[in-house]
Amino acid sequence: PLLLTGEPGTGKTQLAYSLAWQLGLGKPLKFETKSDSTARELFYMYDAIGHFRAAQQAAFLKKEVNAADYIELNALGNAIVHSNPKDKIVDLLPLLDSSYTEPRRSVVLIDEIDKAPRDFPNDILNEVEHYHFYMPELGKNIKIEANQELQPILVLTSNAEKYLPDAFLRRCIYYNIPFPDRARLEEIVIKRLAEFTQGDDFLAKALEFFLLLRQYDYDLHKKPATAELLNWLSILRGDMFKGVKNPVAKKSDELSYSLSSLVKNANDQETAQEILEYWLK
Repeated sequence: PLLLTGEPGTGKTQLAYSLAWQLGLGKPLKFETKSDSTARELFYMYDAIGHFRAAQQAAFLKKEVNAADYIELNALGNAIVHSNPKDKIVDLLPLLDSSYTEPRRSVVLIDEIDKAPRDFPNDILNEVEHYHFYMPELGKNIKIEANQELQPILVLTSNAEKYLPDAFLRRCIYYNIPFPDRARLEEIVIKRLAEFTQGDDFLAKALEFFLLLRQYDYDLHKKPATAELLNWLSILRGDMFKGVKNPVAKKSDELSYSLSSLVKNANDQETAQEILEYWLK
């Protein structure tokens, strides 16, 4: 697995999509990690309550209930199953949609794995290393393994909000995406906001202040990222500054108000106001 770290907005998630596109593997199968995610949910979801209710009704009506009707494959489970030919996954065919025609390789994105509970990475160690999982709900405790020739490409992202276990890290290839430099930020802005062009004096000054805010000397609780920069620039080009050629050229109440889109913490906003006044002198 490839583990990507970096600040929000550095392109961790987009890298997985780019990788899938370059390899011709279609859209990545994405797992959105949550604070209550479990290891099983990475592979499939099981509606135990729905199955139980249906089983009770079926017993009364003397009908059979298929457990597969209450199971839905998730990202990594989907990729592992789809890597196999039909004759290897006969018991799982009811779980597949009409898109399955032949075995295929997939890119799987586990986004923001550091949001998961502490035990989540440890719980998936073997499954991630060997690309297999079990499905006891089907009554046979079936072990589903990936076709080695079409083994999924696993990409994990982390904002480094908490440490991942060493045993998990040993199984990963690690890369930290650095925050964009000034030239790259300018390129991002021009591509995302059509009203800006290369060599724009206003953009140059805005980037100067943005990068000043991010300096370690000021020790903000949360440094503004690319998303905040784009929001701030959109505001500076909005109705509040209509007719103003360069909103960051001189002090104004509107410019001070606009900082609320850059920094999202009360103490940080006070610091940002002080930095702005110093910078405008």
